[in-house]
Amino acid sequence: MSFASALYTGHVLHVRHRPKRHRLRYSVFSLLVDLDELPLLGRSLRLFGHNRRAVFSVHDADHGDGRREGLKSWVAGHLADAGIAEPDLRVTMLCYPRIFGFVFNPLTVYFCSRGDGAMVAILYEVCNTFGERHTYVIPVEGDGRSVRHECAKRMYVSPFVPMNCTYRFNIKPPGEAVAINIGESDDEGALLFASFVGERREISDAALLRMLLTYPLMTMKVVVGIHWEALLLWLKRTPIYRHTPAAIPVASTVVLQNEMEKP
Repeated sequence: MSFASALYTGHVLHVRHRPKRHRLRYSVFSLLVDLDELPLLGRSLRLFGHNRRAVFSVHDADHGDGRREGLKSWVAGHLADAGIAEPDLRVTMLCYPRIFGFVFNPLTVYFCSRGDGAMVAILYEVCNTFGERHTYVIPVEGDGRSVRHECAKRMYVSPFVPMNCTYRFNIKPPGEAVAINIGESDDEGALLFASFVGERREISDAALLRMLLTYPLMTMKVVVGIHWEALLLWLKRTPIYRHTPAAIPVASTVVLQNEMEKP
């Protein structure tokens, strides 16, 4: 059986420009899941589960606001807030799956399209290690084959990055390959660059088993890697910015095309 959902194998790259230069590169894989296919994937694949225990799984509670109506309902509500109503909405979500029940997703990207395949919006769901989550909802202009977005940072993410920053997204939507490029800048200019570039693989039990063997305990390594890189930055005496808890732990911002924003 073939699915619209897929796997993307590639690497994550982070480059810090200042005040101390720092670079990391890790091999990872991501899951691209068509939200309409989630129940079918859970029934059809032995190694994958939806809202249940499995070697690999996706749980609605790990994303959005955890509503019982499901992630697609949550996405559609945000699109309505942005003035986008699509009766034949298709949403694909690029994320890390749970592996043996554990996951941390620094960034989940939702690609929202009409029934004819034309992209209408992208949602960028950012999570930090303090259990907070903020989603940036941005409409797509043009043909959607290459997307550039910009928005103000709204949530604390790293102790080594100030809040007064701007995100600039340069996206190549999923096809045979996918590319998520993010530049972060402050009042002094470019500060950070982060990217995920991956190649498409069909999803199947055999492919999931290969992912397990090639990237063992990957999601746990993501968290270990975050803390290891933080230690290296601390040893380089990179300035630290203290965390102030978010007023709303799970929040969102609709970024309108005229650059006006609303909570």
